[in-house]
Amino acid sequence: MPVAQITVIPLGGPGSPSISSYVAELQRLLSEMPGIKFQLTPMATVIEGDLDSLFQVFRKMHELPFQKGALRVITSISIDDRKDKELTMEGKLESVRKKLQET
Repeated sequence: MPVAQITVIPLGGPGSPSISSYVAELQRLLSEMPGIKFQLTPMATVIEGDLDSLFQVFRKMHELPFQKGALRVITSISIDDRKDKELTMEGKLESVRKKLQET
């Protein structure tokens, strides 16, 4: 299962330069999406789900700021997808934690 990071940056809309209201709306949208796990970070949102679902979610996330009054939206997406073993957000963190304990 892929793990992706998405950053949606709305420009030229109400509340500019603050985007926290847009971020809150995007988090509400994600909470309504079945089969999607997500985690908000200070700079992006990390999402876990099957690839087809992720692409549908990306589209909805990109379009939402326009619906809320943004005049321009910049969206960056990174996808980590492995075929040799299961990939999860927690698994990636646990791998680093284990390595920190080894030193």
